[in-house]
Amino acid sequence: MIYSCCIFVYCMFECFKMKNSVNYHLLFTLVLFSLIVTTVYLKVKEPIFQQVMYGMLVFTLVLRSVYIVTWVYPWLRGLGYTSLGLFLLGFLLWNIDNIFCESLRNFRKKVPPIIGVTTQFHAWWHILTGLGSYLHILFSLYTRTLYLRYRPKVKFLFGIWPVILFEPLRKH
Repeated sequence: MIYSCCIFVYCMFECFKMKNSVNYHLLFTLVLFSLIVTTVYLKVKEPIFQQVMYGMLVFTLVLRSVYIVTWVYPWLRGLGYTSLGLFLLGFLLWNIDNIFCESLRNFRKKVPPIIGVTTQFHAWWHILTGLGSYLHILFSLYTRTLYLRYRPKVKFLFGIWPVILFEPLRKH
């Protein structure tokens, strides 16, 4: 989670750079951050530490994304905020699952299996954060390709699954 989020952070902070440029300072900082978090976590073995470090990265992504949809590409608000909303809903359900784990287990024993399955909030965490992350990847791709003038378009496979397509560059 830490490593993939660092890649997201790098992409979001470098999306307005020219082609073939590398920000070695940011790259070094994120790699160092990842290695320090990994080392400390392996020594301390405290999940809260890893969760707080991950939360800091997500918070950084949220701030950068809000900046982009507020000041640079406001027409991407729907995609940006849908991504964020799904991710936060997954996070909320995961916390409910952590806090009320025993109660939810007891509840699941008393209800039909189809209802019990829907209260597996840890599973919903994976589904919703996965979907939110996918939409954030689309947001990042759209932002970058738009800056590079590739004319991206969001299309929906089977009417429901969003993908990014690129129209050819216009030749002047």
